[in-house]
Amino acid sequence: MTGTAAQAPPTGRAPAVRRPGGRGTELALLVPAAALVLLGYCAAGLGRTGAVPPGVAGYGAGLGALALLAHGAVRLRARHADPLLLPIAVLLNGIGLVLIYRLDLETPGDRAAPAQLVWSALGIGLFTLVVLALRDHRVLQRYAYLSMAAALVLMVVPIFFPAVNGARIWIRAGGFSIQPGEFAKVLLALFFASYLAANRHALAYTGRRLWRLTLPTGRVLGPIVAVWALSVLVLVLERDLGTSLLFFFLFVILLYVATGRTGWIAVGLLLAAAGATAVGWLEPHVHTRVQDWLHPFASIEAGQGPNQLAQSLFAFAAGGLLGTGLGLGDSILIGFAAKSDFILATAGEELGLAGLSALFLLYALLVERGFRTGLTLRDPFGQLLAVGLASIVALQSFVIAGGVTGLIPLTGMVMPFLAQGGSSVVTNWIIVALLIRLSDSARRPDPQEPPR
Repeated sequence: MTGTAAQAPPTGRAPAVRRPGGRGTELALLVPAAALVLLGYCAAGLGRTGAVPPGVAGYGAGLGALALLAHGAVRLRARHADPLLLPIAVLLNGIGLVLIYRLDLETPGDRAAPAQLVWSALGIGLFTLVVLALRDHRVLQRYAYLSMAAALVLMVVPIFFPAVNGARIWIRAGGFSIQPGEFAKVLLALFFASYLAANRHALAYTGRRLWRLTLPTGRVLGPIVAVWALSVLVLVLERDLGTSLLFFFLFVILLYVATGRTGWIAVGLLLAAAGATAVGWLEPHVHTRVQDWLHPFASIEAGQGPNQLAQSLFAFAAGGLLGTGLGLGDSILIGFAAKSDFILATAGEELGLAGLSALFLLYALLVERGFRTGLTLRDPFGQLLAVGLASIVALQSFVIAGGVTGLIPLTGMVMPFLAQGGSSVVTNWIIVALLIRLSDSARRPDPQEPPR
């Protein structure tokens, strides 16, 4: 009896089992991720020019230093965070740099890789800053309405600038350009998560019953619907229909998660189908894209040569199962969007179906870890924010991949981390930083343990 009593915990409870933080696993995964990127860089140069690219040692050292900087921030402030998030982001960003560098070899007068590398370094710097400065994600809930106002301002400003490729989504000043909508989507996700977390019970259990769906009162649902409708209206005016579609489904997903009512999914799909049909018929720019999607080879039959979508489909077909090899494809024939909207076609042609499947699995794993974080968190705001951020990556990846493969009409967004675009890569690094902070809270063994 004495021995048994001596071994019992003084509080009468079993001691908590502390899970390892996973920082060793994270570092072990960062090394092969950086090595794969460096090998891809060398392979692209060898395949196109027959020589290893100059400065490969400096490129590898720079990439390794950035990865170690991010890892150090996570180890210092988020030691319990998911160990897969950072290596996946580093690998996707690195593969994007390799593909852009490979396409730069075809356009020596228009090099995008150096600028993309600078934007990537800035993104990792902001990632580090967010991880170090944000010690508790619940602090963000205080700034819900401020984030909503900032998001609307960011979306309105491009209206006053000239259209680029039929859309007013850019702010250009001299040689500098930025796409504010990329930052607005994170701010709106924060606002949606905060508002729905505060009103989830009223949304789920009050209001009128219509068929199998409980419609909340206008006082509860009205403010968030007004913000969502205003943001979508602004994006339609800017002809940024891809982002408006993303915001719509983001709103529906978070509404479903907050209420647990599957009827919202059905309503969302019906409204999306109706809206897409209306815009596809009434808006000339979108109508043209729908026609290209329905008849991708019509321009060839008319003797005008292949359009961008047709060239993209040819690139995927040429890649086959294992691809032509880095530097040995012809996806540059797609034209001006080869490095942005259609960069996935280069991956499909030169890495083949096997490489493309590996890329999709990386995105799927990144999204899955975000959803897992949302399921593990204890506070409603954190749950909704994690699901919202992961949904942004999932929706954007699906819309882009579906567009360039001919599954759905093109929308004009870019593949996360992979495509040329400074605003996009910076925003995606901020998303990963927030998921790191959220996963640290979710995986912390003792709920009462304060964040470092």
